[in-house]
Amino acid sequence: MTHDPHAIQTLAQLQALFGQPGEAALKKEIDWLHPSYRALIAASPFAVLATLGPDGLDASPRGDPPGFVAVKDEKTLWMPERRGNNRIDSLRNIVADPRVALLFLIPGVGETLRVNGRARITADPALLARFAVEGKAPQCVIEIAVDTVFFQCARAIQRSRLWAPRPDEARPDVPTPGAILSALTDAAFDGASYDRELPARQKATLY
Repeated sequence: MTHDPHAIQTLAQLQALFGQPGEAALKKEIDWLHPSYRALIAASPFAVLATLGPDGLDASPRGDPPGFVAVKDEKTLWMPERRGNNRIDSLRNIVADPRVALLFLIPGVGETLRVNGRARITADPALLARFAVEGKAPQCVIEIAVDTVFFQCARAIQRSRLWAPRPDEARPDVPTPGAILSALTDAAFDGASYDRELPARQKATLY
């Protein structure tokens, strides 16, 4: 392997390269499913599930009508496992190592939602029936105990133009970043100013 004199190999080097995170980046991370975050989950028809097992990492797409991942309570999510190619890579990994990560996307919305937690698999008949679609129940349900949850800013979506052209109408059912930060801090954070300044700040810091 070629030696790279510019390789970043320590946490101190990383910190020096990027500096400290802003206040908003710290305030938005919590360990439970705040109503603002529940609204993002309810609006999302698509998520990426990341798992870790003996053979390494896996990231797998999951999708259904919006709200397909259900909030059991403020610390627990339910995700139905539909029929697929029977590779069951994610499920194999969960059996070996319960740690998982979820990335929720909402068409037309720049912000994404990240959830980290620990999962287990259940084939409880009553729970399978709850997630039946057109009379067909999922194979099983993944129950995720939430460890951390926070929204990710829109820069990656803006750079990729993933939703372009973006819809003209606003999404009143999806809370804005400022509204979420205000709600998470009991209005101690000025959400209106944050939302007002955010587009220019994002444009100025895309690269």
